[in-house]
Amino acid sequence: MYGLEEREGISPSNVYLQMGSKLLEHVFSLQNSEDVRCKCICPPYKDHPGNIYNKNVSQKDCDCLHVVEPMPVPGPDVEAYCLRCECKYEERSSVTIKVTIIIYLSILGLLLLYMVYLTLVEPILKRRLFGHSQLIQSDEDIGDHQPFANAHDVLARSRSRANVLNKVEYAQQRWKLQVQEQRKSVFDRHVVLS
Repeated sequence: MYGLEEREGISPSNVYLQMGSKLLEHVFSLQNSEDVRCKCICPPYKDHPGNIYNKNVSQKDCDCLHVVEPMPVPGPDVEAYCLRCECKYEERSSVTIKVTIIIYLSILGLLLLYMVYLTLVEPILKRRLFGHSQLIQSDEDIGDHQPFANAHDVLARSRSRANVLNKVEYAQQRWKLQVQEQRKSVFDRHVVLS
């Protein structure tokens, strides 16, 4: 897959950088004719219905005479008709809109990848690191006299690998064991731990 690019002296990362820079250059070079417009809202006049007119004109030409085409009223009524119309010059930046959408979609994509990681990859890693039997423990597996039987094993593994995930898993396992021990003491033996 990368053999052709590497033979020509172009690394894959340079190809991606060039594609990204071309995309950004294309986005920033676009000056869309729809970025500026004059919008005239004309209410009903005599027997003519109201209408909205849009035209790409400069700000100084943003008036009824330049925007409303074709003129719905005959010559002598044009001035009275145009006085009723409200014309506004509108300007927007399509580049800003495009960049915002690209950033939004990028963040959404990263969150989607993270969700896939959490649902698919993380359980596989947990099974590999701790073994299936250590993750699923029932009340029968934990004895009253040794509530932390597997805690030492988990701690040794976390120290040997020096992995943050292992430390968090150890703390979680220890907390679960403590909660289970407290439940047994309170509900079974009716003793409150100090």
